[in-house]
This record gives sequence, structure tokens and C-alpha cells, in this order.
Amino acid sequence: MTPVRRMVHAVLLATALGAAAVGATPARAETYPDRPIHLVVPFPPGGPADIVARPLAERLMAALGQPVVILNKPGASGTIGAAFVAKSAPDGYTLLLGTSNELTMSPGLYAKLPYDPVRDFEPITTLVLFPNVLVVNKDLPVHSASELVALTRARPGKISYGTSGTGSTNHLTTELYRFATKVELNYVPYRGGAPAMADLLGGQIQAMFATMPSSTGLINGGAIRALMVTDTKRWAAIPDVPSAPEAGLPEVQVISFNGVLAPAGTPRDIVQKLHDEIVKIMNTPTMTARMLDQAGAVSTSTPEQFAEILKIDFERWLSVIKTNEIHVE
Repeated sequence: MTPVRRMVHAVLLATALGAAAVGATPARAETYPDRPIHLVVPFPPGGPADIVARPLAERLMAALGQPVVILNKPGASGTIGAAFVAKSAPDGYTLLLGTSNELTMSPGLYAKLPYDPVRDFEPITTLVLFPNVLVVNKDLPVHSASELVALTRARPGKISYGTSGTGSTNHLTTELYRFATKVELNYVPYRGGAPAMADLLGGQIQAMFATMPSSTGLINGGAIRALMVTDTKRWAAIPDVPSAPEAGLPEVQVISFNGVLAPAGTPRDIVQKLHDEIVKIMNTPTMTARMLDQAGAVSTSTPEQFAEILKIDFERWLSVIKTNEIHVE
């Protein structure tokens, strides 16, 4: 079990055991919502966050009786979209589909952010957990992580590794990989995972750590080749791909999460109403199966559990960033 997986399970168990019973919902939530809700995805359309957000928005609209509109606000590894939500009115009508990138990684990478990930948001619930997967262009003559390391060493600075942006989950995963292997990489940041994957398919870059939702179909279809999953175990969606320890890179273990948050100050009864509806939706057999098809594992939480997960994951990544002397220009 990876450190993040252990952390999530421990927080969920501890908080569940100590949680107080929830009382009656205050009257304010009875009239909410009475107009459209905007769910901000801080990455381009087609990425892994989008894959979770769109079916959730469709079902949440049916549950709440109001449109739930997806707003893609990409840039700066999710921090532009996060800042937009942090500055929005705390009324429950602007929500963030948040990820590890802008909530627990960027705060340790950037000296200044236009928001505070703890102070400026009300966590509602986690949604899905998924690892990254090391993938290469299908024409690259490598079939294992060790062969990729050997080729990268033989061609120093010539093998281009893409990411969805500086400070992103796959950027930090790439840095863990670089420090573990001591290889010289040609690092190419993009404005999201979808454009990076497009260039991997086109051969403009040769390798990247992609999210499972954005890559599983391409892997199984033979469009790209997978070399390693960043977990301690193999994943059922791509059972022939070795885990990080099996690939000889146990240091490169990363499990990402996403979740829904509101601006700080959003009334508690509205947060609770959103929590109850989203958790119900995510744990339906249909959504669980859909996320498994995208190589993600549904994992919901209470607002308090989510807050604790954010705190613990931030501390973990801050340690990784400092230990490996990772810098963002």
C-alpha cells in the first residue's frame, strides 16, 4: 500500500470512528440551489479531472434540479482555476474540482500563490484515487522502465519527457524518477495533460508520466506503450504493466486524488447538502464502474476527512520537494 493510499485509508477510518451524528439540515439548504452551479475544472477539456467532472456534473444536475456547468480554467498547474474559485462568492454556486496539483503540491513549490489551499476553501468530499503510469511513444525502442533509463542515459538530454505543467503531479513524479535514476531529462511542460498526450502520440515528446484515466484506453489500444504504474501493486485496467517495485523503481510511488471544494465561508448546510448528494452519486454502482473503466478508484470522505487528507498530503509533498531540491522557475 502506497503512502498516500495508507494516509487516505487511515484518515477515513479515524474520522469515521470519531464523527458525531449529523443533525437536521438548516433551512438555508432547503432553497439551494435556485440557479445554475459552476464546477470549475482547472485543466483543459479531456484531461483526467474532466473525466471525473463531467459525469458527476450530469448526475448532480439531476439530483439538485439545476444546471451544473463545467468551466475549464487551465493554466499554471491548476492554480489559475483554483484562484478563481477562491475569490468567488461563498454561496455554493462556484465549486472547484480540485486535484493534488494545486492543493498539496504547488503550495510547496511556489513562494507565492494567489490563494491559500487551507484558508481559502471549504472541502466537501474526495472523489477518486488513481496512480500515474510511465508511458512512451509506441515507436520508441524500449519495452521496460530499465530499457528507458538505459536509452535516456545513452542519449543525455535527447529524450523529451512531457508533463501537464510545472508543479503538476506528473512533473513531481518525473522529478522523483529523475532523482531515482540519475538520468538527464529534456523536460517539456504543457498547459494540461491532454496536449501533452497529443504530442506523445505525435512523437514530439517520447515519454511522460500520464494519469491512468487519460492513458488506459490508449495503452490497451496499442497507441502508446506503458512501462510502469506508480503504485505498489498492478492495476486491473492494465494488468500486464508492472508496479513501481517490480520495475525496479520503488521510490517512484504516487497516488493522486481529486475532490470537490467550495470557497471559504460557504454556509455549512450548503456544504453538507452538496456532500451528501455527491457522495451518493459517486458510490452508485454506475459511477463506481465508470471510474474503474477509467482506471480510478472511487474514494469519498466527509469534509473533515478531506481537510485532514489535504494537510497530510501537503506535508508529504513538501518533504519530497525539499529532500530532492525541486525548484520551479
